[in-house]
Order: sequence, then structure tokens, then C-alpha cells
Amino acid sequence: MTRQPIVGGNWKMNTTRASGAELARAVAQFASGSPGCQVVVFPPFPYLLTIADALKGSKVMLGAQDVSDRADGAFTGEVSCAMLKDCGVSWALTGHSERRHVIGETDALVNAKTRAALGAGLSVILCIGEKLDQREGGQTDFVNETQLRAGLAGVEPASLANVVIAYEPVWAIGTGKTASPADAQGAHAHIRKVLGSMYGSDHAAKMRIQYGGSVNAANAKELFGQPDIDGGLIGGASLKPADFGQIIGAASV
Repeated sequence: MTRQPIVGGNWKMNTTRASGAELARAVAQFASGSPGCQVVVFPPFPYLLTIADALKGSKVMLGAQDVSDRADGAFTGEVSCAMLKDCGVSWALTGHSERRHVIGETDALVNAKTRAALGAGLSVILCIGEKLDQREGGQTDFVNETQLRAGLAGVEPASLANVVIAYEPVWAIGTGKTASPADAQGAHAHIRKVLGSMYGSDHAAKMRIQYGGSVNAANAKELFGQPDIDGGLIGGASLKPADFGQIIGAASV
């Protein structure tokens, strides 16, 4: 089955309003030359309106790096789904390793955020992945399955068209270390197998699974060439327009 590749650029806590707008315009240019690939950028919250304006008329979609599971109320510092949509956001990240392991989000909270975003009409990239000690202990598949089942608990099959899974081994994020294409493919194949046990083989075959973990212009083509890898969620390289453009191109081949 042919699945449309998707490449996301997670800017994390980087850029200014001016540099972010410049970066967004450059990404839009590169994306226009790769019509077969979906492209989403995830800027910091304060710049969402600026980036939405910079992307106007382009094929690049706007995403949020996080989302609250609450609709409104006395939750200082939180940002609701409705607020994000009001800023032009159509995608949200949930479960990113930095939210899990630095901020301390639990599987239950990741699931609540995922369900809230889908319920509000946002599309979701649900991130899963193991830490180094878990990998070295042979627990990669176990960790991925646990996080996947918890993250999608209560998510109905009808919502799956709006869900992308991002496999991001924690030990490879921002470290320069990357899973070999074969190792990444093995993890993705297992994730798809678990999706099949949860929702059936037809749904599993249609779902897109990205790889994230020190993807760059040099290794993207080989990674994305694996049968179960449907693009990437890119961190540092997404801040470099030329590199990110090459990564988008690699996903589009």
C-alpha cells in the first residue's frame, strides 16, 4: 500500500519572530517542489500567528508542539485546542520524549492530550520511543508497544486517518546517533504489527509511521526508503532550510 510521506519540523525552543518567519517562507518554497509529501512545521507558541501568516498560500501546515487536555479554565500557562485552532493550527504533537522525560508527562496525560486534540478536529503526531538503557536491555519493542497502546487508548478507528505515529528513540534525539535503517525498520514493522492487533491489518497498513532521531540530509533517503518508514519528525535539521529541503525531497522520492 502506498502511504503519503509526511515530514514534520519541530523547532522546539528556537527561532525569533523574524527568523521563524524567514525559515517558514524558505520551507514553503522547498515544499512547493515536493507535491507528494505533506509538510508540517511546529514553531514555538508565541510565533504561531506570525508563522501562519508566513505560510499563507503554501502547502505547509502549521502544528503546535504541545496541547492541553483541558478545554478552558484556571490552568495557568496551558494552551487549549480551541486557542490553537484559532491561530491556524491543524496539527499537534503529543508524547514527545522531552515532554515525557524532561517535563514528566505520563502515558495517561499523553493519551488525554491525544484524545482532546482529535476530539477538537486537530490531527496528531503521537511520539513514542525507548531510552538508551531500555534499548540496551532489549526492551525497544516492549516500550514502543506500551506507549502506543496507552497513547491510543480510547481512540476509535474512525479517528486513525488523523493520527501519525512518530518513532523517536530517545537516545538518538539531538545526539548525532541514529538507528541504522535496518534497526529503524525493525522498530517500525513491530509498531505496525501492534497497530494491526489493535485495529486490524487494513487500518495498520494505512497508518503512517515517521522516524525521528538525528535525521539529516545525508541519511534521510536511506531511512525513508525502508518499507515501513513514512517520512520523519525532524529536530535540529529543520532549523536549516537547505538541509530540511533535502529531507523533504528525500521523503518525496
